[in-house]
Amino acid sequence: MANTSTDTPAKGPDSAGGDTVLILRPYPVRVGQKITIEAGPRRGDWEIIGVGERKLRLRCPISHKELDCDWFCYVVTEAAGIPWPHQH
Repeated sequence: MANTSTDTPAKGPDSAGGDTVLILRPYPVRVGQKITIEAGPRRGDWEIIGVGERKLRLRCPISHKELDCDWFCYVVTEAAGIPWPHQH
């Protein structure tokens, strides 16, 4: 995936204090929840019928097609002044 933006990355309030970073945390979905995916190849209505550590199992309420897919549900927070990249 190419990034075609020519903008420089956003910096924290004092430029030396860090970057503006998106922080993603897995969203705690549960079996039985109904979701609507608005874009992409899986767009449409689905029911969550299985939750694993790395996979979700979805069922279409119309066709009853079942789909195993990688986890894609995240809560996103934008934070400024974060050191990036992190030292692991």
